Amino acid sequence: MNHNVYLYILVMAGVTYLIRLLPLTLIKKEIKNVYIKSFLYYVPYVTLSVMTFPAILYATASIWSGAAALAIAILLAYRGKSLFQVSLAGCAAVLVLELFL
Repeated sequence: MNHNVYLYILVMAGVTYLIRLLPLTLIKKEIKNVYIKSFLYYVPYVTLSVMTFPAILYATASIWSGAAALAIAILLAYRGKSLFQVSLAGCAAVLVLELFL
């Protein structure tokens, strides 16, 4: 089967453009509803979390080493450690667990 790749690209561009254009054209007033503003405030964080969480668990050879690294990273981040310390501890946890599992 010979498909026209340029047609696919054009359709994707149109859909992406419409998704970004529709809110601008449909919502002309400032949003004053507290619940909608709160929802829109947290959308980027939730989207990033949803994309990152499965990658953390399945990026290693064993799901258990990924889960342990995630738990250690969450604990250290909750205690206020720096991003470098959190990522270093997570990587070290994966390394140690992969050596012994």
